[in-house]
Amino acid sequence: MGLLLKSGLKLPLLESAALALIAIGFLMTILNSFSAIKNFIPNRTLQLGCTFGNTGYLGIPISIALLPNHALIYSIGFDLGATLVIWGIGPILLTSTSKDFSSDEYCKGFIKAVFSSPAFKVLIGALIVHSSPWDERLTALLWIPSRIVIVLALVIVGIRLSWLKKANLSRVKIQIKYIKNALIMKLVGLPTIMLIISTVIRLPNVMRDALVLQSAAPTAISILLISQSTSRYEQEATSLVVLSTIIALISIPVWFMILRL
Repeated sequence: MGLLLKSGLKLPLLESAALALIAIGFLMTILNSFSAIKNFIPNRTLQLGCTFGNTGYLGIPISIALLPNHALIYSIGFDLGATLVIWGIGPILLTSTSKDFSSDEYCKGFIKAVFSSPAFKVLIGALIVHSSPWDERLTALLWIPSRIVIVLALVIVGIRLSWLKKANLSRVKIQIKYIKNALIMKLVGLPTIMLIISTVIRLPNVMRDALVLQSAAPTAISILLISQSTSRYEQEATSLVVLSTIIALISIPVWFMILRL
């Protein structure tokens, strides 16, 4: 909420959220519409993992570190849109064996999940604070713990990387072979889609850079939390989160250099 208030509840926030939905929706549609691509990434956990990135715990700190201050609103907008969708569709995808997601049951489940998601609660809270007479004071007050939470979030990412200590080299090689397509799609495919969208609609450079870097963020820890809560594909989720985070230490700087060309 502190980050959202700091960036400002303005139109660019909603535009960024909408573009996140478009890019993620486009990739999810491709992954589930063509049989050849379905075989490319058949596991629903891996499908979620290659479309939803760690935009909050890692993407926003990257935006703060690499981009101008006014780029923060675009990064937060992307994170807001992606978080609404992941907590809406993620549990449904992992708990259902059906391939039909257009029925009333799934629509109701999606709406219920969206309204109970962290992103929706944050948005409502920010709107209440923004409309109060203490808006500026509360925003300044919440900005301090927000920065602290960002640091703690990076610590959580580091803790998740401890998985490597428990895994021998042969096990890591097996996991990489199994999830390599999802890794490629997450770290290369999704940011490429966002770059193409940004170029076609001629977004300002700062907005383009923020959205592409958010798209290039490694797999979200939310995927691991959802897989654990549904007891589905926990090992695959852990491997994808850890390995995509490690590889992103190289791929994100590469994307940043590409955007500077």
